[in-house]
Amino acid sequence: MAAERAVVLLSGGLDSATALAWARERGFECFALSVAYGQRHAAELDAAARVAQSLGVCEHRTMHVDLGSLGGSALTDTSIPVPEQGGAGIPITYVPARNTVLLSLALAWAEVLGAGHLVIGVNALDYSGYPDCRPEFIAAFQELARLATRAAVEGASLEIHAPLLQWSKAQIIREGRRLGVDYGLTVSCYQADAEGRACGRCDSCRLRRAGFASAKLADPTRYA
Repeated sequence: MAAERAVVLLSGGLDSATALAWARERGFECFALSVAYGQRHAAELDAAARVAQSLGVCEHRTMHVDLGSLGGSALTDTSIPVPEQGGAGIPITYVPARNTVLLSLALAWAEVLGAGHLVIGVNALDYSGYPDCRPEFIAAFQELARLATRAAVEGASLEIHAPLLQWSKAQIIREGRRLGVDYGLTVSCYQADAEGRACGRCDSCRLRRAGFASAKLADPTRYA
């Protein structure tokens, strides 16, 4: 019996790499999708290519969408500084509608591939306050997929998996290590340099570093 296909969103960061390994362990035939959306640096896309090769996906594609032209986020507008201290409310590193766009692209590719599964590494616990990382968002997009696709209307099932949704960063790291993820290949920093070295100060770096400390595992992150 042929393995079921899954489209996995792969940013090149720690969480998406773990989600890909999770999908692979469950026997899915994995197709990895990365998106160049106008982010500040290409280091995470280079990392995504390394992770895809390391975990042996069937195919890895990078699509291009210019969210940077819209602005509104420190991750797409270099004139907005990346904050180095947490604060109240939704941070300026939130990219408007990013996960909606990324899941829509993954959904379209899944229809073409005849894939019945989408996998995304969003996390609602150790996250930065982004509204599109919540369980309610995933449930709403699942309903959208049911209504908006020819595949679903014609009776095919399509399930969205967010396996890391309720895990702490330490749980994610421990599970990834068990699954054989090489976190030294990943880049999570919001403002990594051209060589992929992390700043060690942004919110993403702080969450990642704390996760390794809590998991009591060595942090392989390369810092500038």
